[in-house]
Amino acid sequence: MDFEPYRRELLAHCYRMLGTPDEAEDVVQETYLRAIRGFENFEGRASVRTWLYRIATNACLTALEQRSRRPLPSGLGAPSADPDAPPTPAEPGDAWPRPIPDALITAEDPAEIAVARESVRLALIAGLQLLPPRQRAVLILREVLAFPAPEVAELLGTTVAAVKSTLQRARVTLRAAPDVEEPTEPEQRELLERYMSAFMNSDLAALEQLLRDDAVIEPVPSRTWFAGKRTCVAFLRHVMGEPGEWHMTPTRANGQPAAAAWYRGEPFGVAVLTVGRGGIARITVFGFPDLVERFAGS
Repeated sequence: MDFEPYRRELLAHCYRMLGTPDEAEDVVQETYLRAIRGFENFEGRASVRTWLYRIATNACLTALEQRSRRPLPSGLGAPSADPDAPPTPAEPGDAWPRPIPDALITAEDPAEIAVARESVRLALIAGLQLLPPRQRAVLILREVLAFPAPEVAELLGTTVAAVKSTLQRARVTLRAAPDVEEPTEPEQRELLERYMSAFMNSDLAALEQLLRDDAVIEPVPSRTWFAGKRTCVAFLRHVMGEPGEWHMTPTRANGQPAAAAWYRGEPFGVAVLTVGRGGIARITVFGFPDLVERFAGS
């Protein structure tokens, strides 16, 4: 049996559950191994796709038993009112979500690309990490993948009534993020180019023009984040450095424009932009140097 046609969607599913591409890829590999070993016992009562989702979801739930949640800084507390104070460093037990390259989870079909990008938006991934694992699984299976409630109950070994009540609790916890009307793709690319140019030229005024009044900056890994254009600009003044210290290349992460960044010639991390009409609404900066190699060529 050829399971490869399901790899991209299973990877996206495991990423939604776990919040990091590396863990998601490990679980997909585990799913394939379990499927190959157990295929002779597959009775065909459900489709192969549903059967693979059952294996993958339960593997994710097992993985989630061993670790804590992975929120972004905005999931840990209120924004900082002092952009001049040093950011609060991560604590030893802190774990963070990481972005995923669009290239890993999108196919060539334009309709499939749009669906895949929409279902891994960074705001959704961050919100999902706040849910208990089974609530997370039910919400993803029902509202992202549109599995019927009886199938979800069968898949998770529970009842339809339990699925419905779990979904209701998940919806209460995960309040819908406000809609951000996105510019067209060419407009997004232009915003990204202007963002990168402003940083590489240390042009704070140009960067300020790109930010919406309600802009947010989340630098990971730290527990500090900033809200409001004035506060964000004051914080950026401390990190822009001199012209030429930053180098950036365009990429895409979580269905959003992004930039892989080097600082003084060394890999720094990836900045993921949430863009809307009127400019950049959110900059989530993942300061993990190992991400640069993953994203620079995607």
